[in-house]
Amino acid sequence: MIEVSIALFLLSIAIMALVSLQPSAWRLASRSDYLGRAGGMLQTQLQVMEASIMNPNTSVTTGTTTRTAYPGGQTTARLGDIPFTVQTTTSSLGGNAWLITVRVTWPGNATGISESLRVTRQEYFRQ
Repeated sequence: MIEVSIALFLLSIAIMALVSLQPSAWRLASRSDYLGRAGGMLQTQLQVMEASIMNPNTSVTTGTTTRTAYPGGQTTARLGDIPFTVQTTTSSLGGNAWLITVRVTWPGNATGISESLRVTRQEYFRQ
């Protein structure tokens, strides 16, 4: 009987420890999901801007644009979606070179993630 009581006591401590870790695991999973979605949006925006600048037939507008984006590229929010803010800054480096900086933020994280890319015009990309 004493052995069973000790086993139940140890089992209850182990279960309470696991239950206490659950909220932090949910927060970490949520943060990881936001970072993954933001990373995908950031990479897509960089690729679109790079392709646009590399084509000598397109004009490059310097400045900053801000737009609201939703996961999956849809234009409106679906149930459970949160809005991401995508801020793109294009600045001239002189000659045929530009610097693209993209920052993606979401509610609860005003810092977000950002990445920069230097792009030059390429004659092979003329369309």
